[in-house]
Amino acid sequence: MSRLRYAFYPGCTAHASARDYTRSTYATFRALGIELEEVPGWSCCGSTAVSNVDPLLGMALCARNLALAESTGLDLAVTCNACYANLAPTLEAYREERRVRDRLQRVLDAVDRHLEGEVEVRHGVHILTRDLGLDRVEEGVRRPLDGVKAVPYYGCLLSRPRNPYDDPENPTSLDELLATLGVEVLPFERKTKCCGGSFMNTKEEVALRLTFEILEEARERGAHLIVCACPLCQLNLDAYRAKLRARYGTYHDTPVLYFTQVVGLALGLDRRDLAIGQSFVPADRVLGLR
Repeated sequence: MSRLRYAFYPGCTAHASARDYTRSTYATFRALGIELEEVPGWSCCGSTAVSNVDPLLGMALCARNLALAESTGLDLAVTCNACYANLAPTLEAYREERRVRDRLQRVLDAVDRHLEGEVEVRHGVHILTRDLGLDRVEEGVRRPLDGVKAVPYYGCLLSRPRNPYDDPENPTSLDELLATLGVEVLPFERKTKCCGGSFMNTKEEVALRLTFEILEEARERGAHLIVCACPLCQLNLDAYRAKLRARYGTYHDTPVLYFTQVVGLALGLDRRDLAIGQSFVPADRVLGLR
């Protein structure tokens, strides 16, 4: 059986606030025969902030990381939605717009880098559902998550503005992945609604309202679990329950896990290898863990 190999772009949170995401990604991908090699010398992609202030700088940061990945001869794997939403459009613009390509290559020349545009950018969800395939995932399931009801939360960036793998308004790849594990996937109207992102640092009342609405729908649907694919989404949905209760008078106890943790559990991996237990709202009771 052939193994898939990718250059892994961790992004700024992978070795900090999202260490549980990174640990579970490596463990789960390894169990499925997927090799990840961290991009040497990677740097921040600029997230959503830099491109709003200086679009060229934002694209230049992404172009450098794309060039580093391309030099490995491997396609680029990312697990942060903001990173994906920066890197993939930059690559597309570099390939299709001569003016953008020329400007970015001048920047890359200054740091002795070159980008042909042959590398591909793949989000972890798409690697499992499209590159590896759901049949291969299902073959690896050792502990089906029967009886677990979950809502998939994609966030506002994973399937937009253009994504060749999913419908931008009603993506289904995460739904399909969870169903393969035995999860009962519940309908979720807010699956692509914004959680507020970094507004939690600048306009907290806006982010809290958006987060509340997502958690409230999950509760109303009867979800045991919210499954996400982005470190900032997970943080916003998980970390501010006390503030939400103080503001809205309702406490939401629905845990939020990364898709890599949920897949890993179904594969039979140990919770410690998946770093389950590091989130604010525990998932042990829901998943029958000890």
